[in-house]
Amino acid sequence: MTIRQEEPEDFKEVFTVIEKAFEPLQFSDHKEQFLVERLRKSNAFIPELSLVAEIENKIVGHILLTKLKIRNDQDEFESLALAPVSVLPEYQNKGIGGILIKEAHKTARELGYKSIVLLGHETYYPKFGYSQADKFGIELPFDVPKENCMAIELIENGLNGVKGIVEYPREFNE
Repeated sequence: MTIRQEEPEDFKEVFTVIEKAFEPLQFSDHKEQFLVERLRKSNAFIPELSLVAEIENKIVGHILLTKLKIRNDQDEFESLALAPVSVLPEYQNKGIGGILIKEAHKTARELGYKSIVLLGHETYYPKFGYSQADKFGIELPFDVPKENCMAIELIENGLNGVKGIVEYPREFNE
């Protein structure tokens, strides 16, 4: 398996991967593939943080990290949003999603980012070092169970002094 940066010629195949990955999930609005399309065209997009997993020239997984802000009354902090991570159903439960997450963490760290915030499954993401965001004083801008709101420090003390409400790129709300 190869993990590499997504290229424009991959967009159509990645659209299908995301669509199929979320199709059977009840908690999904089944529009994640359209979110990725919007984010690619936004100022929040970082090409190096849109990664694909490829097996024998077939894209089987994708992950996207995009810029976001954490704001309070005095300060604004830059962080990343992990959304979404997708693996074709027939390739799930084989560690591909985890490999994509670890590689995205490594690349984000190399690019100088200090943290990532996500809304996700409360038993999956802690395996990769995520903790409840409220532990860091970070809140999401909508009402969701706190156990699903998570963050990770990519470097030691990467969220030290960071407190506030996450401000997602507007493309998340379209």
